[in-house]
Amino acid sequence: MDLAFLKAEFAPTTTYVNTATCGVLPRSAADAVRALAEAAGAGDPAGFGDFETVSRAREAFARLVGVGPDRVAAGSSVAAHVGLIAASLPPGAEVLLAEGDFASVINPFVVRGDLKARFVPLEELAGAVGPGTALVAVSAVQSADGRAADLAAVRAAAAEHGARTLVDATQAAGWLPFDARPYDYTVTAAYKWLLGARGASFLTVSEQAQPGLVPLHAGWVAAESPWEATYGPMPELAHDARRFDESPAFLAYHAAAAGLAVLERIGIDRVHAHDTALAARYREGLAALGHEPVPGDGAIVSVPGLAGEQPRLARAGVVTAARAGSLRASFHLHNTEADVDRLLDVLSG
Repeated sequence: MDLAFLKAEFAPTTTYVNTATCGVLPRSAADAVRALAEAAGAGDPAGFGDFETVSRAREAFARLVGVGPDRVAAGSSVAAHVGLIAASLPPGAEVLLAEGDFASVINPFVVRGDLKARFVPLEELAGAVGPGTALVAVSAVQSADGRAADLAAVRAAAAEHGARTLVDATQAAGWLPFDARPYDYTVTAAYKWLLGARGASFLTVSEQAQPGLVPLHAGWVAAESPWEATYGPMPELAHDARRFDESPAFLAYHAAAAGLAVLERIGIDRVHAHDTALAARYREGLAALGHEPVPGDGAIVSVPGLAGEQPRLARAGVVTAARAGSLRASFHLHNTEADVDRLLDVLSG
């Protein structure tokens, strides 16, 4: 681990153990956003934003999740990506979902009103896939408590019954090695573990699934030759997943490109080892204090019944989250063992 590099990139003024809510922006990302905003404020054309930067972010994300950039669409939010997928399903199609999963994974299917949304406990998801299931949609790691889905079992069950798969990797990609190749669709917001900002997110679409997904967001950026498609009906859609692009929020994508560069410099295996070691230290400390977190070995640690401690921790300068009645802490590159110990010290009173 390049500690000097991390020290130069991160300088939080709090004990910030809350990446599952929002990541700490690296200095290089903050500098990129500042430069773009200042150029825009000065009337400098450089402030218009840079499509090459969007391409760099797309390519970096593609490398992170093991696919080619031709399978990656750039967008603004998980909900927008999921809504696109929901719109592609025929009336009456069954969508299998995990109980208590993040709302952005669930709501686009529910609000259509003409789909059959079926909910089962996360641990029963694979076994609930049947011949009538059109799509299985699940988060790789649960936002509320850090539980990991058995994605291998879900893939096998979906393949057996001819169902498509959608995985939200927002709480996984960036700390957990994640391979998007086996799934029809994946969605990932960039403002958490990818060290970006709100307004950038990525959709991956398999080659097999691309023909059945209508590019409802198709503005000029979704054309094969965007600068030839700025007026009137576009002559030709992009030949790959870029046809599903939304017009990019440049400030967010300039941040995303820089944040992804930090992850690539460290390497995802080192990030995973760092984050999970800190989470393990916290779990051990919790046990010594008599608290029992939700079982797991990931970077998110949730303790049922301790949500009420979140305000007291905040007053002490320790930033956590209260989710579903639990106290949730989450560890990433900017964190150190001292952060874990500070969190435990405050919890111990």
